[in-house]
Parts: sequence; C-alpha cells; structure tokens
Amino acid sequence: MNANVSIIIVSFNTQLLLEQALTSIENSRDPYGKRVIVFDNGSKDGTEKMIKKKFPWVLYLRSPTNLGFSKAVNQAAQYSQGDYLLLLNSDARLEKDSIQKAVEWMEDHPSCAVCGAQLLNEDGTFQNSIANFPNLLTELGNKSMLRRLFPKKFPGKEYKTERPLAVESVIGAFLLIRKKIWDELKGLDERYFFFFEETDFCLRATKKGYFIYFLPQVKVWHGQGKTAKKQQAEARIEYWKSRYKYFKIHHPFKYWILRIGLLLRLFISLFFESLLYLVTFGKYSNTRLKTNSKIALWHLKGMPDNMGLSKD
Repeated sequence: MNANVSIIIVSFNTQLLLEQALTSIENSRDPYGKRVIVFDNGSKDGTEKMIKKKFPWVLYLRSPTNLGFSKAVNQAAQYSQGDYLLLLNSDARLEKDSIQKAVEWMEDHPSCAVCGAQLLNEDGTFQNSIANFPNLLTELGNKSMLRRLFPKKFPGKEYKTERPLAVESVIGAFLLIRKKIWDELKGLDERYFFFFEETDFCLRATKKGYFIYFLPQVKVWHGQGKTAKKQQAEARIEYWKSRYKYFKIHHPFKYWILRIGLLLRLFISLFFESLLYLVTFGKYSNTRLKTNSKIALWHLKGMPDNMGLSKD
C-alpha cells in the first residue's frame, strides 16, 4: 500500500519514549497507508538496535551528530510519501483514532495547512496545545495571566472548546501538514536548532493565506519536555537562542527592545531568587536559580553557540 501519511519522529537519546511512540503508531486504527521515518540525531542509548529488532518496518535514518530538530526533519522529509506529513515528538503517544480524525478534518477543509491536537498529560489533564505568535507582550509579560484574562485572544488549556478552532499556531508535538504546502514553504527554517520551528512555519503558512487549526477531537498523550528536562538549563538557553532568532527574522525593529526587556527581567529574577536562597539558608529550591544563572552567564559570555544543547 502506498503511504498517504508520512510520520517523522526525531529522536536524541529517547529510546524508551520512542518505543512507546512507535507502538502507538503500530496500534493506530485508520485506513491510511503510513511511512514512518525515525531520524536519529546521534543517539548513544541503543535506539538503532531497538528499532531494527522491534520495528523493522520503520525507515531508520541516522546522523553521527545532533543536527537539531529542523535539519533532521527536513532531511527525513526527503524520504516522505503521500499527501500529508505528521511531525510527532518522540515523547508523544497517539490515540488509536488520532491520525484518522486529523486527516479527515484536513480532507474536508482544504484551506487548512496545518492542524494540531489536544495534548494530554499522563493523568488525562489538558496541556497548552495552542500558541500565539510571539510579540513583545507575550514575551515580556506573563503568558499564564494573559491566557486567564483574555482567553479568546490567548487561548490555552483553560479555554475549553469542543469545536475546531482557527488559531495562530499550535504546539508541535503533533503537527499534521499538507505535503504540498510543506514543499511550497521549503520545510522548516534550519536557523532554528530547537524550539520555535513550528511557530515560524505556521507564521509563514499564515502569510501565504492558509489557516492553522486546533482540533480538540484529536487527543495525543505528550510527555511535555521529558527530553529537554534531562538538560534543563541547556534547553532553556536553546529556547532563548530561538526566541532571539525569531524576532531577528520576523520583528527586527523590536529585537533590541526584546533583548533589553528580557535581560532586565532575568537579572531582577536572579536578584530575588538569590536573596530568597540566602534568607532560607539554602532551603529554597535552587533549580530555577541555577538555570537562570546559566542563562545569565551565556549572555555575559557573548551568547556563544557552543553553550546550550550538545551538538555531539
């Protein structure tokens, strides 16, 4: 059977999570032919052996080093087939009908370029599955507060809807994309190593006149950063890098306002976190303090590219 949907999963030392993701694809109940492509970004945890033993039907591609998410997906997409690309995180698991519900929506709504799912925590509670395009308000303000005060403009997990919703962007743990639009936009922007790739893609699709939809009827279990939590400070530095790149590309005149505002907020946070740590004689959890200290150090060193997630 020819593939109607090509599923791309990028993995970097996530063998156990990846096995669960592939099992959920294997158990999927839908009428579509699927080509599943795993791009291994230089894992050293036995990922290749596991795939060849348990999932021989998977097309396994490997880089000796960590290329980052965008480059890995773009390379994997060259081997794709069919009308749709599904970008699936290695820490995500599908419901049996996730793919069918998403593809059926896309078939019925040709103006939709990208759709995302309702992401779920392990206990079944909702995760934030919708993202606004970043601006000075979202990045310098309090996103949680914005979602609570203006749920229609900044929809989050608190915004309950049973109907598909046109949105600015969706969280990329489950991203179903029309292949012809993927080709038209030439894939993901490889200037992003990790984070903001899907937001950038959704923005470019929107500028072409296409629509992005959040589909609440499509449920996907998501580990929400389990891979990044292994290197929390490094992942946060990578997030800051991508945020700066996004503004340089799409809002160059606001870039310096963003930098100054974020640095002021960072050093104010560091001051109060350090003070709290001292007055509690070290009893205050210093995880956030350590993370913010490393981000501050990265800035003080001139934001070198070799700080952040490992490329080896």
